[in-house]
Amino acid sequence: MHQNRRIYLDHAATTPVRPEVLSAMMPAFTTIFGNPSSLYQSGLQAHQLVENARAKIAGCIGADSTEIYFTSCGTESDNWAIKGAAQACQSKGRHMITSAIEHHAVLHAFDALTKQGFEITKLPVDADGLLDPEEVRSAIRDDTVLVSVMMANNEIGVIEPIEEIAAICRSNQVLLHTDAVQAGGALPIDAHRMGVDMMSFSGHKLYAPKGVGALYIRKGVRIANFFDGGAQERNRRGGTENVPAIVGFARAFELAVQEMEESSRQLTGLRDALINNILTRIPHTRLNGHPTRRLPNNVNVSIEFIEGESILLMLDQLGYECSSGSACTSGSLDPSHVLLALGLPHEIAHSSLRVTFGRSNTMDDVKRLVDDLEVVVRRLREMSPLYNKNILGV
Repeated sequence: MHQNRRIYLDHAATTPVRPEVLSAMMPAFTTIFGNPSSLYQSGLQAHQLVENARAKIAGCIGADSTEIYFTSCGTESDNWAIKGAAQACQSKGRHMITSAIEHHAVLHAFDALTKQGFEITKLPVDADGLLDPEEVRSAIRDDTVLVSVMMANNEIGVIEPIEEIAAICRSNQVLLHTDAVQAGGALPIDAHRMGVDMMSFSGHKLYAPKGVGALYIRKGVRIANFFDGGAQERNRRGGTENVPAIVGFARAFELAVQEMEESSRQLTGLRDALINNILTRIPHTRLNGHPTRRLPNNVNVSIEFIEGESILLMLDQLGYECSSGSACTSGSLDPSHVLLALGLPHEIAHSSLRVTFGRSNTMDDVKRLVDDLEVVVRRLREMSPLYNKNILGV
């Protein structure tokens, strides 16, 4: 690399806490430290901080504050929505629908339900990663109680047709949950207009701290409680509230929505420049996911004949921090289930590189990454038996 500065390019995995967010959190660590369930002054002040944060997040997604419930993370929100709906609706039916490219927090929650006798239909996506709403319509049965489809995919950035799916679910009186962890703060969201019943969010994807999330539950939707304990979150989720993180989450969400238009323009420019440069300068590469219907910051490419893990390790030595897919499965040697769902063979699914841009990235980062990536790919392919055999014929 050309200088010592490390370049962080994995914002879909997590983000640094913004200075404005940390500043908003500080009083909840120090002067307003009371337990929000307490009736004395510092407790009442802490309670007010939580309620103010709830109202801010509701405003960011077109919801009422009574529809926002704080959780510890996106995974908890997904599990609560799915397992809570299953438990509450099982007298109506035990059939649920999801897509093949969901986050493991969703897929594994459904796996757990199959062990309890629920039947799960996992719908395919097309080669770009899009789910056809008509597939959802065809899969709905009399005993279907829930559909769960993510708003935007964490690996390939594809934005799913949630409003069309919501209309189908509503006409069939089936609940719709959407994992909006990657979409929160990146895409315009109007919960009431979209017609979704439940939506999951996570703070650390939008420059808030780790350890805080939220679940939107539309007014009138009944799901079983996931955590038992105290009377927090209107008797729906026991446990003392993480007040500093909740305050930070709300401030970060608020800033993300205020800056969304400008941020989207900047990130889309970086995204498209990187895609165009990789595809034109490095042979035998392909873009994974829809070329335009994707998150502004997401680039996922397969670089054939070499392992994605080798690319990551060499880029790390040069000062770049990227990924080969979801941060939650980075310890796994299996190819990405998302890329396999696009119809990619195992060897190409294994050769993926994911770059997700953020506030600190510049066009200079793109230029440097492509220059260094060219060198890395050339070196790795020189050592690749697959490349020598298939391309060089030796």
